[in-house]
Amino acid sequence: MASLKRLLIGSPMETKRLQHEKLPKWKALAVFSSDALSSVAYATEEILLVLMLLGTSVFFYSLPIAVAILVLLLLVTLSYRQIIYAFPSGGGAYVVARDHLNTTTSLVAGAALMIDYVLTVAVSISSGVAALTSAFPGLLPWKVEIAVALVLLLMILNLRGITESATVFAYPTYLFIISVLVLIVAGGWQLWHEGWHGFNYKEHASAAHFFASGYSMFILLRAFASGCSAMTGIEAISNGVPAFKPDSSKNAAITMGWMSLLLGTMFLGITVLAAGFGVTPVEHKTVISQIGHHVFGNSIFFYLFQMITMFILVLAANTSFAGFPQLASIIANDRFLPRSLSARGDRLVFSNGIILLSILAIVLIVAFHGETHSLIPLYAVGVFLSFTIGQSGLLKKIWKEKEKRNITTLVIVMTGMTVTGLVTVITVVAKFTQGAWLVIVAIPSLVWLFYRIHDHYVKLGEQLKLDEQEWTRREKMLKPKVIIPISGVSKVVAQSVQYARSISNDITAVSVIFYEEEEQKLRAKWEKFYPDIPLRVIYSPYRTILSPILDYINEVEKQANSSPITILMPQFVVKKWWHALLHNQTAVVLRFFLIMKKDIVIATLPYHLKE
Repeated sequence: MASLKRLLIGSPMETKRLQHEKLPKWKALAVFSSDALSSVAYATEEILLVLMLLGTSVFFYSLPIAVAILVLLLLVTLSYRQIIYAFPSGGGAYVVARDHLNTTTSLVAGAALMIDYVLTVAVSISSGVAALTSAFPGLLPWKVEIAVALVLLLMILNLRGITESATVFAYPTYLFIISVLVLIVAGGWQLWHEGWHGFNYKEHASAAHFFASGYSMFILLRAFASGCSAMTGIEAISNGVPAFKPDSSKNAAITMGWMSLLLGTMFLGITVLAAGFGVTPVEHKTVISQIGHHVFGNSIFFYLFQMITMFILVLAANTSFAGFPQLASIIANDRFLPRSLSARGDRLVFSNGIILLSILAIVLIVAFHGETHSLIPLYAVGVFLSFTIGQSGLLKKIWKEKEKRNITTLVIVMTGMTVTGLVTVITVVAKFTQGAWLVIVAIPSLVWLFYRIHDHYVKLGEQLKLDEQEWTRREKMLKPKVIIPISGVSKVVAQSVQYARSISNDITAVSVIFYEEEEQKLRAKWEKFYPDIPLRVIYSPYRTILSPILDYINEVEKQANSSPITILMPQFVVKKWWHALLHNQTAVVLRFFLIMKKDIVIATLPYHLKE
């Protein structure tokens, strides 16, 4: 197992190498922005899928919806750049709310972000597989298996270390950016020469009547909320500021600016091409693949574009593998998650967080059969809830700092908070029956779990806290009464008796026999070697060992009246693993039952056998 682990994730790294595991901006853009940038592959499609409820005649409204999303993107980007500078330790909305709002609100933000990260992996991988099956329909029956295999591959790559995985992920990310920009330029050139032959505003007979309809407005708002999936992942940089090379805050802010510019350009370009070419969502063919086919035809460039899109959608999940473990470690340090999530593994990454994220994502993919459209409704609620909480905390921080208060920044953050809050409400209402209710239930459930974990750690700390008076009382405790379970007289038992004499004068051996005639032989042999140590022989007519010994120990425990008792179990250790199968494991089972007893110490004294 150790050799396999070394083969998969590499040799352990020294702690002092942690400073060398920081990312330059060009690598950080690939690691933390791949989720946001890859969302252009499905965000436009999500808008059109909702607008289809009103018919293709309203598809032109995808353009103003896209522009509205870009305005929101600008507001959120400006707000989160402020968070990056104000909270260089990372943690994003969770840390902002913890420091400037209250504990419950911060835990809601933390729960929303963690759910968002898990969904990011599930959605990104599922979208990548959808892109692959669009080009190769024969793979459709295996889409869930392919998705699970890709999650495991990402897990292994991330366990190898952040800089190593960043190098692997950087090139496909930049290749995707270039290919989408080429698609937009080439598609724009076609529209310039061929003319706009897609969806047109004039096709809708009465715009006034359309906007007067409450149902139509609801669908437009729902389409806007679905399109906001293009903004998922932009908070990842604020969560992972410590991963950047110094000056980490400045480098993270610059990277976020480039990410938002690229995201806005690609999202708007894809939406314009979809409207200009008259692309409509169809089963098993993504909108971006239809645009690619329209621009590149059935040439090799189309298949290359599909493969690149698949790669970036799969690698987009890496944003979560960078953000989830970092956030989980911060929450764990605050004692709201298991402490194991705050520990770095062999390769200086938060290995337990990476493994936990992979398991949860696989469960989601299997549960929803790898369907992107089934997962998307779960996606946006947590994202925009964390946006709203993060900006609320930032707003409070800015308001407190009267000397440094900037009115422009205050207005930007307040506007962003209001709009993201509105999007959260719209998403909850519009997608409640589609699955958004699951997130609404999951977030408070996760917060409840956070508090239960924290309550355990607080009570544990209170019980383990040692004061001087208690320490003095413990020092004056009597020597323990030692009980040695034996099956016969041997070198193993002799070693245990020798050790028992060194810690106590009150020693008793206990043995369970199945046949009464065995007692005389056992006592004769025992008294020959240890006449000064009492031997308690228990007859077991039903040939059980554990029950008689446990009953005897319970009896001694009652008589001891809280005095210390040590169960010293002799156990020989074999050289070869398969030799263990030839012997019973009574000592192991007995230890399992006794470990829960309050005033009993269980000690195993090994006797190592030769070859």
